[in-house]
Amino acid sequence: MNVILATKIEGLGCEADLVTVKAGYGRNYLIPQGLAFEATPANRRFINMLQKKRAEREAAELANFKEVAQKIASTKLELKLEAGGQGKAFGAITNQQISEALAALGIVIDRRTLELDKPLRKSGDYEIPVKLHPEVTATVRIHLDVEAEVAAPETSTEPDQSPE
Repeated sequence: MNVILATKIEGLGCEADLVTVKAGYGRNYLIPQGLAFEATPANRRFINMLQKKRAEREAAELANFKEVAQKIASTKLELKLEAGGQGKAFGAITNQQISEALAALGIVIDRRTLELDKPLRKSGDYEIPVKLHPEVTATVRIHLDVEAEVAAPETSTEPDQSPE
């Protein structure tokens, strides 16, 4: 059965795509849910309007992602991590902390767009790619500083034994 998709469906296609699906899936799920239209000759003419709307929306999204990529490229994050006496870091910097630090600067991105292989645990400068769109990739520059905890001098807890 041929149907015209009304919205993007993961693994099937995007809005205004003409796809072939099993008859039961089309008749019992896609069409009643409003996710697709039957591919009649009248609906095939309707595809042109849907494709124009889709092209406009995708162009606007692409422009927005390029703007966000420029903001990300001009930003350098300064992150700190505490460490113990031997210099071993407590915790790590993950996608979540990086996306929260960017959000604090007014750059809102989904944490899943950050392509961080493993959490950051050592001091240094890092460049993390951000895949905002299939055509737009930016790089987040991060300076991580692992601060060693300074041990406080030990104080005596015993009462003062001064002669009277």
